[in-house]
Amino acid sequence: MADFTSGFWQWYIFILVVLSIAACFVLISWMSRGKKPTKVETMGHEWDGIEELNNPLPMWWLYMFYITLFFGIGYLLLYPGSGVFGGAFKWSETGQYDQEMRVAEQKYGPLFEKYRTQELAAVAANPEALNMGKRLFMTYCTGCHGSDAGGGPGYPNLRDSDWLYGGEPEQIKASIMNGRSGAMPAWGAMLGQEGVFNVSEYVISLSGRKASADAAAAGKEKFQQVCAACHGADGKGNQALGAPNLTDNIWLYGGSQAAIMKTISEGRNGRMPAHGEFLGEAKVHLLAAYIWSLSHLPEVKAQK
Repeated sequence: MADFTSGFWQWYIFILVVLSIAACFVLISWMSRGKKPTKVETMGHEWDGIEELNNPLPMWWLYMFYITLFFGIGYLLLYPGSGVFGGAFKWSETGQYDQEMRVAEQKYGPLFEKYRTQELAAVAANPEALNMGKRLFMTYCTGCHGSDAGGGPGYPNLRDSDWLYGGEPEQIKASIMNGRSGAMPAWGAMLGQEGVFNVSEYVISLSGRKASADAAAAGKEKFQQVCAACHGADGKGNQALGAPNLTDNIWLYGGSQAAIMKTISEGRNGRMPAHGEFLGEAKVHLLAAYIWSLSHLPEVKAQK
């Protein structure tokens, strides 16, 4: 990746730009030379009654080519595009974005800020605030969690009561502000194929599903040795670590036998990006209130 950000590519682009413009000047100059024909004759090309004649290129058309080239040179002097020169106006996409964000913050910031000091449950009960939080969710969260917040493989469902790091309003806000990083170690090399199968049978049995009694018994012993430290001896998880509850039959990466064995054997790595610095606390506050409301609709309605 470093090769694409080195100074070589800036000069590579600059040389291509200069050579291209110079070549266009030379080509136009060369093609516009020659004697003016004394007699209008056909060039031998005809299609559907239309003939190509040897008339010279109109001067106004030729001037348009030159005007276009000079316009391009002027543009490259004012705006970035040559590779090594940022342009007299010092314009950049990042600068324009930052400017637009500053204008938007001045205009809309107070609307977000007025809810920041309110309790999240109270914010969730405010229809205006809830709509603002929903719009923030649709903008920043649907790419992973879906437009209905139902999640998908590797992305939690935000509408149920199952939370890896806790579902209290402040815990949800902390997840959005600071992000989360979850890692499930790979146990395939240690347990072996049979051990992975046995542990998967025991894990399946924890949620009340049918499993082989002998395999589950063998898997329970291994579970206590390698899994209980995170998921607990009873398999009910640990929100401080983000270790999921294995007894509720809710599966982040799928609850089939194959999916559970894959998780045990190869491990899993999940990451929730931090949005605090990007969005700011006021927006995160509204967003957390909306997400909390999705799994507490009766409570929210009762407060309205």
